[in-house]
Amino acid sequence: MKYSIMTYAEGDRWFNIGDYIQSLAAKQFLPQVDSYVNRECLGQYNGEISKIILNGWFTHHPETWVPSSQLEPLFVSLHINSSAADRMLSESGIAYLKKHEPIGCRDHYTVRLLESKGIKAYFTGCLTLTLDSYAKKDSIENDGKIYIVDPLYGFPNKERIFTNTKSLVKGIIKGDIFNMNLTNYFMKKIFSKSLLDQAEYIKQELPKDTYTEDEKFILAEELLKKYSTAKLVITSRIHCALPCLALGTPVIYLNGFEKEFDACRMEGLSELFHTINVNRKTKEISPNFSITGLIDENTTLVNKSDYLILANELKKTVSTFISN
Repeated sequence: MKYSIMTYAEGDRWFNIGDYIQSLAAKQFLPQVDSYVNRECLGQYNGEISKIILNGWFTHHPETWVPSSQLEPLFVSLHINSSAADRMLSESGIAYLKKHEPIGCRDHYTVRLLESKGIKAYFTGCLTLTLDSYAKKDSIENDGKIYIVDPLYGFPNKERIFTNTKSLVKGIIKGDIFNMNLTNYFMKKIFSKSLLDQAEYIKQELPKDTYTEDEKFILAEELLKKYSTAKLVITSRIHCALPCLALGTPVIYLNGFEKEFDACRMEGLSELFHTINVNRKTKEISPNFSITGLIDENTTLVNKSDYLILANELKKTVSTFISN
């Protein structure tokens, strides 16, 4: 039997290394990797019959759905975004998913969506919850580092507004150009200056046309190793926060998403970790755990253990798929 894992199309300026962390979560279960298949080109695969785990966000090009019959899929941790749902769930799309049901879904939104189309579906959480194979050994202490990874990255910022003339005009019309300091405002309201000053800042969006696919997987592994030895990770990236649960690294998830495009991804996930919700309009800050004053470098957090049920079930499901 052949085995494949997904790679991902790059954007106009960058790509998200978090996607490759998702593929590492699939790769760890495979006896070998015989081919890479781009997520946006699954329907074009014409190699030998190959097993593939289809987990993650689908899709930037829903017009290319459905996958090739040469791919033997396991659907776990699937997210169909609201922006792609209508086109993915065409008559042929529904028939394809029904052929491979029950469909394991990353979030409750996708479960409801599929069930509304008569497709059997269930909630699995994210496959990155099984990445404990990258966890630090018990004998190794954390390195004392605090990583802040793309905090509130969906908020207005200079990098996005000044991308080109079109984005600048849009930023002016929407008023985003006057709110470019919102992320800093909230960070200072939640965290101490000493924590913010000593933290190491990481971006999971990296420049396009810079790395080979193999190099992207190496970068993803290096990130997991960093997260595994951290004292604390603060992030708005789910493919940083969820792996941190598996790695046993204390993590705080900053949730500033309000649009359905973003929010629908989070149903069933945000409660798995210590989450701080922020509202850019009302300036309200609402954590789902107890906070007294500003969070600083001496704050001690222990992750919730709720994710373990999901992680253990995912391991069983994927292992059975690979061994059969």
